[in-house]
Formats: sequence, structure tokens, C-alpha cells
Amino acid sequence: MKTYYDRRAPEYDEWWLGLGRFADRERPGWDEDVARLADAITSLPARRTLDIACGTGFLTQHLRGDIVGLDASERMLEIARRRIPEAQFVHGDALQLPFADASFDRLFTSYFYCHLEDADRERFLAEARRVADELVVVASVLGAGDEPERWEERVLNDGSRWSVYKRCFTGPDLAAELGGDVIHRSRYFLIVRA
Repeated sequence: MKTYYDRRAPEYDEWWLGLGRFADRERPGWDEDVARLADAITSLPARRTLDIACGTGFLTQHLRGDIVGLDASERMLEIARRRIPEAQFVHGDALQLPFADASFDRLFTSYFYCHLEDADRERFLAEARRVADELVVVASVLGAGDEPERWEERVLNDGSRWSVYKRCFTGPDLAAELGGDVIHRSRYFLIVRA
């Protein structure tokens, strides 16, 4: 997974922006949903926030307050640093966070939790609760006819093929799993705060 995302770094934002391989993908209302997601993130109160698996900083840029981004891909972090020069970015492992207990008010993560299998999910949640009081998770909404848990084949612009574990959620399911509440739901995106 780490190698896949490192290789994907230069093209990662194409998924969000509907460019490249995603230009012809049928996603009705996508741009509006991305804008509503950005607004929902901006509306979170300003806090000292750790963004886990921050990637290129595409969503990180909407967080307010003192922001630290962490990612396992240095190539992703290079893009994030250019995008948000006022934030701090750290290369590290989300399952063994290099921060002291209670270092942050909030731990934010988008499209990371959905890639964790059971054992890693438990480790991540333990680390999240160790370093922050609040957890905010952005995830994919389970579409009609979709399997909630699956392996997806992903193809990068260089033609390489990768098998990626993915989970999608209903709002109530993710809220129950995290012990929190749904604070945003649209056709494509879900935010739960715990």
C-alpha cells in the first residue's frame, strides 16, 4: 500500500479533480460534493490537528488551526508542503505515531481508515486515541450494489496495476464502529466525528 501511494503521488489529485484517467468517469454531482466536503471540513472548529495519511494535502488545506500532516510517502509530502507551506509535515507510520500522548486536540484522516484491515484498524484507533481527544474520519459512502469490503484493482498512469483493500460505509455503520456521530453525508462522502 505504501509503495502504491508513493507511486501515485504525482497523479493523486486527478481523482479529486476529475482529470487524467478520471476525466471520463461518470460521477454525477461529483464537483459539487467535493465542494460541500471542503466546506464541511472548513466548518470544523480551529484546533491543533494531526492529519494522518494527509497525502498531497488536498483536504488538509481546508483544516483550520495549527496543522500537522503525516504520511508514509515522502513524494506525497513534497506536494503537501508546497500546497500548505504554513503547516508542518512529518514522514511517518500511522500505526506507530511519532508523537507524545495527547499531543493534539483532533486527529483527522481521510481515505486511510477505509484501507485498514482488522488488526491494523485496531492499532490505528489505539494510536489515534493516544494522541488526540477527537477523531474525525472521512470515508466513502457505500453505493447501491457495492460490496462494503473488497479488493480493488487500481491502475496508475504508468500502466502499473495494484490490488488495494477498500471498505465503504453507511453513516450509521461508521458512526457505530467509531463510537461517534455523522457530521456530514453526501452522495459520495461521509464524515464521522468521535
